Amino acid sequence: MPTQDALKFFQAYISELIEIGGENLPKSISSGLGAKLATVYKEKGINDIQSGLHRSYEVLTASPEIREVKKNEFEIKILYKEDFCPIGGELNPSKKDLIQQSICLPYTIGFLNEMNHEYSYNIDIKECILTSGKNRCYYILQRKRKEREGDIKVEKKERHKKEEGLISSLKKLFKKKDKK
Repeated sequence: MPTQDALKFFQAYISELIEIGGENLPKSISSGLGAKLATVYKEKGINDIQSGLHRSYEVLTASPEIREVKKNEFEIKILYKEDFCPIGGELNPSKKDLIQQSICLPYTIGFLNEMNHEYSYNIDIKECILTSGKNRCYYILQRKRKEREGDIKVEKKERHKKEEGLISSLKKLFKKKDKK
């Protein structure tokens, strides 16, 4: 099967990258490629993460379902026609960590960071074709707004004012006690 041979080559290639350049090399490449895709999407007017993710999974001939379950938390289900991952292949639990940690997670995080850099992202994989043998990937995506430097400075100034007020109040309290 040509697809199987190509997949085996791809997986061997990733393993070689790790052996030669360490485990961060394929992560860096995957993250950079995810960011590049997001840049292309943004140039084409796709600016929100839901639309961007949806399109990126459709390219892999998947049927994605993305829904916001609560503020800044998304449930993402990606259905494929077969029990076969276009990146990792069929059921193979021994390849799960290699594929998820070197390709899937860094690629998706790189994509999301480029789509909207005001947030940090966390992905919790609930189901993977490589471990379930089913035709679905399923994960929870959480995002948290990054603190901006200007916000931090204002917050520190406000905290400092409160601390100065507390110190002043304590000094007055101790002066009153010393007079008695």
